[in-house]
Amino acid sequence: MTAQKQQTEQQAKRPLRADTERTVRTILEAAERVLAADPAATMEQLARAAGVARTTVHRRFATREALLDELTGWAARQFADAVGTARPDAAPPLVALYQVTTNVLRVKTDWSFAMNRAADDAHPEAARIHAEVRATCIRLFRRAQEAGVLRPDIDLDWTRRVYYALIHEAAKEGAGDGDADALATRVVDTLLHGAGGSAGLARQEGI
Repeated sequence: MTAQKQQTEQQAKRPLRADTERTVRTILEAAERVLAADPAATMEQLARAAGVARTTVHRRFATREALLDELTGWAARQFADAVGTARPDAAPPLVALYQVTTNVLRVKTDWSFAMNRAADDAHPEAARIHAEVRATCIRLFRRAQEAGVLRPDIDLDWTRRVYYALIHEAAKEGAGDGDADALATRVVDTLLHGAGGSAGLARQEGI
């Protein structure tokens, strides 16, 4: 890690004044909007979209890479908060599953560029957060299994991966102005009931 990157990370960890925090949030939100449309956008374009001078952006982020790293970390923290506020270890499993799904879809649609970047293990904080969320998801699915929401013979790791894939597809469909609640209902309904009809199930039982 370079000295410049270490300095940038140390600055990012310091408590921010309220006005500075607002400015940083404005920059990050503008960066997400612009980069989602044009991943090659320059710092000048990001500053213009945020309505601030380029020097203001550089005071907080020494380089474009430093801004991208903070954007990635910010999105990962929003992701963790989205899962945590759904109380996955305390709320009834089915309720928690719906709420986690809704909250996560909101983050993934609002921060699509950063969330896709956060999936890269090259960002240590994002990788740690995603590992923690993965463990939380397994705990929630285990509780759902014990409560009879999921079949007792289901492979929980496979179910988690299918669930992640459903969320990924729902987030792509909802990019922009999708209804997170409706998309969450579709995800959970597909996860729990699949796409098979009763005729297909009856035929399978007759084999």
